[in-house]
Amino acid sequence: MKAPLHFGSLCVHDPKGKETTKPHQLPIYATSSFEFESIDQGIRIFEGKEKGHVYSRYGNPTIELVAEKIARLETYGLDIEAEGLMVSSGMSAISTLVLALLKPGDKILTQGNLYGGTTELFLKLFQPLGIELILTDLQQVEGVEKLLKEDANIRMIYFETPANPTLACVDMEALSGLAKKYGQITVADNTFCTPYLQQPMKFGTDFVIHSTTKYLNGHGNSIAGIIIGPKEGMQSKVWKAMKLAGTNCNPFDAWLVNNGLKTLELRMDRHSANAMAIAEFLEKQAAVESVNYCGLPSHADHQLAKKQMNGYGGMLSFELKGGLQSGIDFMNRIQLCTLAPTLGDVDTLILHPASMSHVNIDKELRLKNGITDGLIRLSVGIENVEDLIFDLQQAMEG
Repeated sequence: MKAPLHFGSLCVHDPKGKETTKPHQLPIYATSSFEFESIDQGIRIFEGKEKGHVYSRYGNPTIELVAEKIARLETYGLDIEAEGLMVSSGMSAISTLVLALLKPGDKILTQGNLYGGTTELFLKLFQPLGIELILTDLQQVEGVEKLLKEDANIRMIYFETPANPTLACVDMEALSGLAKKYGQITVADNTFCTPYLQQPMKFGTDFVIHSTTKYLNGHGNSIAGIIIGPKEGMQSKVWKAMKLAGTNCNPFDAWLVNNGLKTLELRMDRHSANAMAIAEFLEKQAAVESVNYCGLPSHADHQLAKKQMNGYGGMLSFELKGGLQSGIDFMNRIQLCTLAPTLGDVDTLILHPASMSHVNIDKELRLKNGITDGLIRLSVGIENVEDLIFDLQQAMEG
């Protein structure tokens, strides 16, 4: 404008950017909307004739760059083109994908030993909307095929491997092969492993989801999730569901995830080494009935984990003798480990599923799938492992 602006107008409007060199760190684009150079450009973008940002619910440069990085990690070394879409949480990743791909009358086939929140989501939110849940033992591949043959309404096979909190594994290659044979969609929750330790797409899985809140961030300071899948499906269906349902991530949480990703390889190596040492220690303890850690030769699915994983991660669980009260007493005596209902942080986090994460899951279903009253879940951090072992030992001795 030729005339000088008044004071109030100067307060409202920003000066034009004066960047002369590229920022070393990813900028946070903390803006709800983006301005067009002209109405013509706006029309072209809205009509899809020109790429451009419009509104941060539709897409934001910070979020998109982090999603692209995670998609590249998930397909590293694979001849697969995939796209990532960051959303507001891991639960949001699951719900957005279901909204995008399924309709009333469709069915989800999954395992009974899922994370409790996922089971609740399927049973209490989607089942009343007409998307039915079928629980089965996904380790029994012949039984899975029988179900697929008998019920053409099954549209999605959803799995965690290793499962939360029992660390049971399923054969992704076998399940993905069956899904393709019968025209189904496969979805893997890869939160426990991260792409550094496991790549479900390598074994034919269609979509991968993460709660990036956990290991990908690693520092417990953001909540977000991501969906990774084939480009055509992500653009035509998943992005549309995210946009309309408003399940998008925000730039600051995406930026925090990106900071965590910088040390992902280093952290996962330390998590894995510490967890192995603790699992071997727990196997020798009189107070412990059993230990669930994929890296132990005694684990029922050790050979399958060895085939599918590049390392065994920081998650383990163990059964204390004495049941529910034993589990509660043990938790009350812990001093260094943190009692918190999450996982994947740099510090060690401990949880008693029966009284915490799975308290709203039917007890019969919980027990049937190995989530017993005395089960303790441990997300092993990157502290000195001797300090962690000392804390666990003194809690058991009490």
